[in-house]
Amino acid sequence: MRWALILFFAAAVFVVPETSPCLAHGKPAADISRGPDVLDIGDGSPDPGDADISDTDSSAISNISAADILDIAAAGSASDVGVAVLDLQTDQVVSEQGDRPFYSASLSKLILAVDALQQQLSDEDQDLIHRALSASDDNAMDVLWTRFDGMDAIGRVAAEAGLTGTHAPDDPSQWGEVVITANDMVRLYHYILGSPARDAIVAALSSAPATAADGFDQAFGLLGVTGVYAKQGWMYYLPSDVYLHSAGVLDGRYAVAVLTTSPTGSWTTARQSINAVASAVLAKLGVNG
Repeated sequence: MRWALILFFAAAVFVVPETSPCLAHGKPAADISRGPDVLDIGDGSPDPGDADISDTDSSAISNISAADILDIAAAGSASDVGVAVLDLQTDQVVSEQGDRPFYSASLSKLILAVDALQQQLSDEDQDLIHRALSASDDNAMDVLWTRFDGMDAIGRVAAEAGLTGTHAPDDPSQWGEVVITANDMVRLYHYILGSPARDAIVAALSSAPATAADGFDQAFGLLGVTGVYAKQGWMYYLPSDVYLHSAGVLDGRYAVAVLTTSPTGSWTTARQSINAVASAVLAKLGVNG
C-alpha cells in the first residue's frame, strides 16, 4: 500500500521522538536499485573518470589502504554505509560502497542550491538558500524546490558535475528521496569549489548551527570538527530505517562523504554509528575530531 507521508528530519518541520509510532510510507529503502560500485578504488585501481594522480604530492589519502577503507565502513553499526574521500588537489578517490544509492534526506538541498545559484536571484532567494544550507530549513527548501524546478535541477547539476548515481525522486513532492551516492557527493564538492556558487555555499555551510531549524541536533558526523564545513541530512523512513548523512570539506583539501542507513529506528544508535565512521575517516586523514 502506497502512503503519501514521509517523516523527514531536516526534511520536515517537526521532530518525532524515537518512541513515537511509525507511519507507513511508499517503497522501502531496500527497493532502491543497487548498481555495482564501479568507483570503489580503495584497492588503488584507477578511476578512468579521474584526472591523473600525482605520485609526488603529499596526501594523507595515499595512506589509506583498501583494508583501511573497509575498516572505516565497518566502524559503525549501520546496515548500509557509503564512504568516499576525494583529494581535491590530486583527484584521488578512495571509497567503500561509494556507488551504493541512498535517499538524500537534506543533502538534496546542496544539489538544488548549486543550480539555483547559477540564476538571477533576489535577496529573498539568497536568504532561502542560506537558511536551507545552514540551518537545514525545510520550509525554505519547499519554496526553493518549487521556485527553481527541483526535479529538473537535480538532473542539470548531475550532468554538469558528472554525477553518475544521482537522480530526481520518483515522487516530485519528496525532495528527500533524491537518490545520491557517496562518490557523487565528493564529486559535487569538487564541482562546487570551482564554480560561481562556491562563496555562497561555503559561507552558508560554515555558519551551520548545532541545532537545525526543526530543532534537530545536527552536530554529528563531520559537523563541528575544526576545519570542516558540511551539509547534514537526516530522515526517518518507515517502517524503521533511519538515514543520517554527513558530507563536507576538510581543510579545503579533502571532500568527505559518509552516508548511512540504520534499520533499528533508533536515532541514538544511528548517531553513534555515523560518528564512529566519520571519526575513523578523520583519524586516517590525521584529524582528531
